[in-house]
Amino acid sequence: MQIDIDQIDIKGEVPVREPERQYYFMAKVSRYVKRRSEELGRPMTFCTQTFGCQMNSRDSEKLQGILEAVGFEQTDTEEADFVLYNTCTVRENANQKVYGRLGVLNSLKKKNPDMMIALCGCMMQEEDVVEKIKKSYRFVDVIFGTHNIYKLAELLYQRLEAKKMVVDIWKGTDQVVEDLPADRKYSFKSGVNIMFGCDNFCSYCIVPYVRGRERSRSPKDIMTEIKGLADDGVVEIMLLGQNVNSYGKTLEEPISFADLLTQADEVEGLERIRFMTSHPKDLSDELIEAMKNSKKVCRHLHLPLQSGSSRILKLMNRNYTKEKYLELVEKIRAAMPDISLTTDIIVGFPGETDEDFEETLDVVRKVRFDSAFTFIYSKRTGTPAAKMDDQVPDEVVKERFDRLLSLVQQISSEVCGREVHTVQKVLAEEVNDHGEGYLTGRLSNNTTVHFKGDSSLIGKIVDVYLDESKGFYYMGTLRP
Repeated sequence: MQIDIDQIDIKGEVPVREPERQYYFMAKVSRYVKRRSEELGRPMTFCTQTFGCQMNSRDSEKLQGILEAVGFEQTDTEEADFVLYNTCTVRENANQKVYGRLGVLNSLKKKNPDMMIALCGCMMQEEDVVEKIKKSYRFVDVIFGTHNIYKLAELLYQRLEAKKMVVDIWKGTDQVVEDLPADRKYSFKSGVNIMFGCDNFCSYCIVPYVRGRERSRSPKDIMTEIKGLADDGVVEIMLLGQNVNSYGKTLEEPISFADLLTQADEVEGLERIRFMTSHPKDLSDELIEAMKNSKKVCRHLHLPLQSGSSRILKLMNRNYTKEKYLELVEKIRAAMPDISLTTDIIVGFPGETDEDFEETLDVVRKVRFDSAFTFIYSKRTGTPAAKMDDQVPDEVVKERFDRLLSLVQQISSEVCGREVHTVQKVLAEEVNDHGEGYLTGRLSNNTTVHFKGDSSLIGKIVDVYLDESKGFYYMGTLRP
């Protein structure tokens, strides 16, 4: 959907339907930005800072697309006319980072009173956070949450008209607004949201409370977006959702994630398909078969374990056992022996004993993950786990964490070199900052490769001979 906002009649009635309503406000803000830029004798600028997951990164691309459409120019410095923080709240330190940055922004705003500051994302869905910002950070101009990021232009217009803080937080929604602009970070790869929210309510996790309940986009809209991206030169997509395996359950005509993958596999021009995140309890035999038969789905699966103890998994409300997880891994590897498995593991969940932790180490030894994101349990107010007794002492958690990290790194250094001395397809992604004349790319299994090459290769899939394994990455040689 292409709309020329300069042609929109801003004197007419405000449209009720989306996305027409947002294009109307984009036109309104665009007039302001143009006028103000002329007064300043330079383009108005914006800076975004994204905290957290790939869902947030994709949201930020949409927010940046709106800002560019209304005439702002992007800059890397926070000394901009408009600064936007897209926040994360999965861990307490993520909140503290934002508060720290707000102190810096306050100093900048004192020097430039016309500067505007906006906060959005998961952190803004917490009532106590919003109240704290309204009370202690009154210089913030716009606050909005995860459900209404598409309203940025409308909220910005409200702020310009009212000249006071605008707060627009929704408790939840079933609405998915399509056809708004987005500014992709890369020309050759892109994230594609297939669903929003989460229904799992793991006892340690704040996400369902800040992202809302699951709602899937229609397969037609998803496929239209993917085909448009492929036509625009995108060769790799990442299908995004809090739990992609449950995609389609909320649709009037439900379809499975396996069916969606099969449809995406047929898109001409597209060469690679990734997805994240995959919940073990919902990973079906149908999906394993679809991955096995796919020409384009990458040989990499991120399958969060969280704990190897069935007792702790039950307390976490994960809805699978250690045995079920190991059975699932066996099925996946039987179908795709070359699959790369990565995972998430939490250390120090309330009540975790030495025996529970040893169960986790046992799973790590048996599965031999290519890599693992390891986390120390972070108490999040508002989750059931935060109220649990028997919180594990910090010194015990630290000792366990170090042991886990050492084991994960040892196994990873052994596993990740299995393709050495073979020629593999590598998507060249960027110029390597650490070696002149080198590029950095990724294999289908997500392992990094550094090789000599010209920047004209970025965005292309090339043949690279893997000369040497460095444990977590390869050094390679480009093949003609």
